[in-house]
Amino acid sequence: MQFITSNFFPISLAIMSGMMLLWSLLGSRIRGIKEVDTNAALQLINHKNAVVLDVREDDEYKSGHMLNAKHVPGGKLKSRIAELEKYKDKPVVVVCRSGMRSSSACVTLAKQGFTQAYNLTGGMMAWQKANLPTQK
Repeated sequence: MQFITSNFFPISLAIMSGMMLLWSLLGSRIRGIKEVDTNAALQLINHKNAVVLDVREDDEYKSGHMLNAKHVPGGKLKSRIAELEKYKDKPVVVVCRSGMRSSSACVTLAKQGFTQAYNLTGGMMAWQKANLPTQK
């Protein structure tokens, strides 16, 4: 017991770090976000005619994006949701730079009735690392 009281701060820090790591691994599942890696995204795009929704900012999108991606910046998604209504029952692969903003966009889409919104794990960084095609 004296060990715990003497080392309360480092133990607390270790527990908090573990909880943050656990949340980063399981948080998406808890929030109901479907995650796909680059291979699964390719399968959805090529075999299920999935729509790619890029939620990055304008300058990020212009620097290079996935082929035929629809561009709606994440901050404008709620106000521009009507543009995406026709894709409500189709697979939608949502992408940002690293997968964080697209995760939030998937939550927004799900609340609006999109049943097949998928977050691209690792975002454009993972897509480019896999040497998959982009366009400007």
